[in-house]
Amino acid sequence: GFMIGCIIASYNLMQFFFAPVWGKLSDRIGRRPIILLSTAGSTISYAVFGYASLQTGTYGLIILLVSRMLAGVFGANLSVASAYVADITPPEKRSRGVGLVIGLGFGMGFVFGPIIGGLSAAFLGISGPGWVAAGICLINFIAACFILTESKSKDAKPAVKRAQFQQWMHTLGQPKLRLLVLLVFLATLCFTCFESTLPLLISSYFGYELSECYYFLAYSGFIAAGVQGGAIGKLVNRFGEKPLIFASFFGLTMSFFMIPFKQNVLWILISLTVYAVFSGINRAPLTGLISMVSPDNEQGTNLGVSQGASAMARIIGPPVALTLYGMHTPLPYWVFGAVALVAGVIAGIYLPKILGQTKDGKGGANTTADTTTAP
Repeated sequence: GFMIGCIIASYNLMQFFFAPVWGKLSDRIGRRPIILLSTAGSTISYAVFGYASLQTGTYGLIILLVSRMLAGVFGANLSVASAYVADITPPEKRSRGVGLVIGLGFGMGFVFGPIIGGLSAAFLGISGPGWVAAGICLINFIAACFILTESKSKDAKPAVKRAQFQQWMHTLGQPKLRLLVLLVFLATLCFTCFESTLPLLISSYFGYELSECYYFLAYSGFIAAGVQGGAIGKLVNRFGEKPLIFASFFGLTMSFFMIPFKQNVLWILISLTVYAVFSGINRAPLTGLISMVSPDNEQGTNLGVSQGASAMARIIGPPVALTLYGMHTPLPYWVFGAVALVAGVIAGIYLPKILGQTKDGKGGANTTADTTTAP
């Protein structure tokens, strides 16, 4: 049991430590080398996972642990990918770019990943998902070698060298970034509750097999991907980042209180639609604002700290949510709905104070010196 817990936690623990490292390195030596290195490393990690699936006993568990640790280390490159998008998009289009490239990509992965994994296991056996994932990563690596160009300007200021703890303190010492990273942490915390308990709740309410319940997760992922890949650009242009973040947390609150009401499958689908829409308008504006308030030579670093905070939420959230679920089925949704409500209040009060208003009043980031105290 302890080893299984270590395996589950190891991926996000490695992301917590390595996301800022990769982000900082990309500020120093460029985005392309880090993306290539992390993609090659991911290929190896999934090949090890495929090998581990064929082993038994303690040895098999140890190899599986190693594979998940490697996947966490080399998969902690979201900050670098986000920084790449920031390098090639102007500030006013940054949230749209992040939503289109990162949000849509992850949303589609959330939808099609389990399907591909299930099919590969059915046709290739228990090790199939690992080998197929390794093959996909290898194709990505080869394509990136030929297609991906360096996005970081050669004239950019050199990144400041800081130890990891000092970098966290430097980033979180800035009120704008501290507030945004806190909101990323709280948003991810709410997502982990949803992700870890929804299949159990639907199975308990309607008697579906757990494998069937994941179709509901895929449904919400598909809608969120559509919002992030299509609607987010128009929404940001119309309303600005700050109002969308504020609205997203209150929408999440509403959906969390809707989901556990035992009505029928249609009610669950309506609740999931509400959740997916408001979840879809949360991450891209937050990431876009973090990028906009960060200097060019700290894009990867600050986005890495944000990804590290998100990884920590993924470590904390599932055991808390599952413990609450064991106490009373709707309880995690009530508790994390309250968390989303608090996050919405924080966003509503502090985002306008700390980030200010753009000249058109739509809430882009004000990059002047920080003078306001954030939570």
